[in-house]
Amino acid sequence: MANLRDIKRRIGSVKSTQKITSAMKMVAAAKLRRAQDAIENARPYAVRMRSTLEEVSKGTLEETHPLLAVHQERKALELIVVTSNRGLAGAFNSSVLKLAESIVAKREPEFDTVGLTLLGKKAGDYFRRRRAHQIKHDSPIDGNVSYEQAADVARDVARRYAAGDLDEVVLVFSEFKSTMTQTPVSTQLLPFAPPKSSADEEDSADEALPFEIEPDPEALLAALVPKAVEIEVFRAMLENQAGEHAARMTAMEAATKNTEELIESLTLQYNRARQAAITSELVEIVTGAQALE
Repeated sequence: MANLRDIKRRIGSVKSTQKITSAMKMVAAAKLRRAQDAIENARPYAVRMRSTLEEVSKGTLEETHPLLAVHQERKALELIVVTSNRGLAGAFNSSVLKLAESIVAKREPEFDTVGLTLLGKKAGDYFRRRRAHQIKHDSPIDGNVSYEQAADVARDVARRYAAGDLDEVVLVFSEFKSTMTQTPVSTQLLPFAPPKSSADEEDSADEALPFEIEPDPEALLAALVPKAVEIEVFRAMLENQAGEHAARMTAMEAATKNTEELIESLTLQYNRARQAAITSELVEIVTGAQALE
C-alpha cells in the first residue's frame, strides 16, 4: 500500500505541474500577440530607414557623419548581447549566448580589447561567470521593452564610437521568424552604413543621386543617423521579446504534453499496482478459508 500512496502522491504532483505549465503557456500566448504586433509594426520602419540612409551616404564622396565613418584602427570591439530576463524558454537564450561567445572567440585576435554590453539577466548571469572583466554595461529588461532603454544604450555606444573609443559595434539577438522559429543573428551596428568598396566609390563619383535632398545630405544624416542607431537597438529588443514569448509558449506546450503522458503512465502503473494488491488480498482470503476447512 505504501507503493500505491507514493504513486498517487506523484500523480498529484505532476498534475500540479501540469496546471502551472498550462497557465504559463496561456500567459505567453497572450503576451506573444502584443509582442508580435509590436515587432511587425517596427520592423518595416527600421528596415526602410536603414536602406534610405545607406542610399544617402553612398551618394557623398566624403564621410558626412562620424557614425558612418569606418575606423581603420582595430583597437576596440563591443558586442551588444540581448537576451531575456527569465528562463523556461527552451534553447532560446542559450543559442544567442552561444553565438555571442563564438563571435568573441573569433574576433578577439583582431582587436586589442573586446567589450560587452548586456541586455537581459540571462546574458548578465552567463558572462559574469566567464568574462566579467569585459562587461561594460549590464542591465535587465524591465517588463515590456521600452524605447528609452534602447535609446540610452544606443547613445552610449554612439558617443564612444564617435569619440574613437570603439572601432566596431556588433548587435547579437534572436530574430523572430514565427511562433516555432527564432534565429540567433548578429548584425553590424556601427559603423552604421556598410564599408564602401572602390567600385562603389567610383560609381558614387560618376553618378548623381536620383533625388534631391533639402537642406543637404549632411543635415539629414546628422538628424537621422543617431535616431536610426537607436531604432536598430530597439528593434533587436522587440525581436527578442517576441521570440522569448514564442519560445516559452512552445516550451510550455511541450511540457504540458509531457505531463499528460506521464500522468497516463503513472495512472496505468497505479491501476496495475492496485489490481495486484487486490489480487494478493483475495489470494490470502481464499488461502485462509481453505485452511479452516
